[in-house]
Amino acid sequence: MKVLVTGGAGYIGSITVETLLARGHEPIVLDDLSTGHRDAVPEGVPFVHGSVADPDMVGYALRDLGAEAVLHFAAFSLVGESMSQPMKYFGNNAAGTLALLDGLVRHGVQRFVLSSTAAVYGTPASVPIPEDAPLRPESVYGESKLMIERALAWLARTSGLGSVALRYFNAAGASAARGEDHRPESHLIPLVLQVAAGRRESIQVFGDDYPTPDGTAVRDYVHVLDLAEAHVLALEALVPGEARAYNLGNGSGYSVREVIEVCRRVTGEAIPEVAAPRRAGDPPVLVADSGRARAELGWRPRREALEEMVASAWAWHRAHPDGYGAAGR
Repeated sequence: MKVLVTGGAGYIGSITVETLLARGHEPIVLDDLSTGHRDAVPEGVPFVHGSVADPDMVGYALRDLGAEAVLHFAAFSLVGESMSQPMKYFGNNAAGTLALLDGLVRHGVQRFVLSSTAAVYGTPASVPIPEDAPLRPESVYGESKLMIERALAWLARTSGLGSVALRYFNAAGASAARGEDHRPESHLIPLVLQVAAGRRESIQVFGDDYPTPDGTAVRDYVHVLDLAEAHVLALEALVPGEARAYNLGNGSGYSVREVIEVCRRVTGEAIPEVAAPRRAGDPPVLVADSGRARAELGWRPRREALEEMVASAWAWHRAHPDGYGAAGR
């Protein structure tokens, strides 16, 4: 199947492109390189430099290159930034995706997988979180994703679009060839590994007064290779005219301080930490109930140990100390 991967030059998108190739699909990458890296796109994969909000670029990929389905990763994803720059997130994540969906409807493409987020739940009443838990985002980022999930439900009814929204928790780890290189970096594990590598002095711990065992926020980490496999399974399982949603996580949580300690063990470095205030929009605990994905998609996280995720990320960062190059492309 020819599959358009928006944001396919980014962290999760590029590794999903690897997985698509391994499964015999034909990926096409559309990315504006605002946060992605051209060098992250596997050699030989068609690349379209453009925005999902550009109907000409989307039309070219769907009509001229013959894409039959879309995996949509292109989005801004910083919770704190979404609270200080809400229109950036509504404009890109919501309006930009609606423009992309308009292109799908106009060109008769009926297979769509959305990279969604656990942020659609906000602070849950209990954990682990099932898909039928109340959807109460506490950040503009979470709301921008939920807006698209709601649109997908209506498009299933009105246009026959088949879609799957994958609400994943915290992606971590790397493949042998591709890893995490955000500029600026905002994710915990690569930030901690930068300290281990001597590229920053200490790691900030945002909030040490949460109602958790050690006072720091707890998150469910899932290996990026397992996430990539889930996207391909969702693509192969979705049904035109149906909109489904699945959680993707390991079902166990690690606090910020536990993550830092695992990074110390894996790297053998001291990794100083500094307490900082909580960030707006960060719930205390997010842990997934992924039973529906296991039952309906046949998905199983095969790399569940946090040590394995950290070790793969550490190996990639040591092999690529400048990420994808000084220019970031």
